[in-house]
Amino acid sequence: MAEDMSQGMSCKCPHHRMVPILAFLLGLLFLLGALGYVAAHTVSIVWPILVMVGGLTKMSKGMCKCCLPK
Repeated sequence: MAEDMSQGMSCKCPHHRMVPILAFLLGLLFLLGALGYVAAHTVSIVWPILVMVGGLTKMSKGMCKCCLPK
């Protein structure tokens, strides 16, 4: 897999994309809160949920065929 990644290929497994997507959503949430589009109370409730979902995703992922040593 490391050889594939160094050649510009990326993994197509959805669980490998979940944490970056959650990080983007977390940043977007803080930005919208800072701009006043989302209430501060909502931000203070949603951001810990996004962090927990990201952590659970990382903990529960199994080895997929792209992660197995070749």
